[in-house]
Amino acid sequence: MTIRIAPSILSADFANLERELGRIATADMVHVDVMDNHFVPNLTIGLPVVTRLQQVSPVPLDVHLMVSDADTNAPKYAETGAASVTFHIEAATDPVATAAAIRSNGARAAVAVKPGTDIAPVLDHLDAYDMVLLMTVEPGFGGQAFMPQVMPKLAAARAAVAASGLDVWLEVDGGIALDTVEEAVSNGADTLVAGSAVYGGDPAERIAGLRAAASRVA
Repeated sequence: MTIRIAPSILSADFANLERELGRIATADMVHVDVMDNHFVPNLTIGLPVVTRLQQVSPVPLDVHLMVSDADTNAPKYAETGAASVTFHIEAATDPVATAAAIRSNGARAAVAVKPGTDIAPVLDHLDAYDMVLLMTVEPGFGGQAFMPQVMPKLAAARAAVAASGLDVWLEVDGGIALDTVEEAVSNGADTLVAGSAVYGGDPAERIAGLRAAASRVA
């Protein structure tokens, strides 16, 4: 199983984002959290900043939209050239159509589920998505503790992907660090979002450490 590390710039220095992107050049992607202070109780960045990040980033953008009205908003972010755009199923009226619109705009289409959200509707339409993001914290803020109770849902998603034969990535976001990465990967995750676990020290060393820990159980 191929492991991908996607550092979250939610833990980066927002006054120096281009520099902060350069510090994670050894990562597979950069996780860009877009929050609207409506779907989640926090406000980060929007479309103009994501557009500019796409122009300067040394690694592909993995845009995670924690915003309302995903049906309207998600396709717009795909137009920036981002490699992947994730929207929350809780914020979409027609998630399959929204995913199709993201794909038509040139990005991989991904859907996210909160810890308490039933994943069955996603698994029923796996062919509509290129990635499924399982939140291992409540979305909205960085630095929260990993929620192991999400692991059975992750394992069920891995089993469904394996049975389907589709190339659907499984991403986890929230509390990923050296002491949780093996549990996430052993339950089926192949794409790992880490914020403070990367930016809390030397990013290149932290990325290498996470990759090594994940590879032990991949």
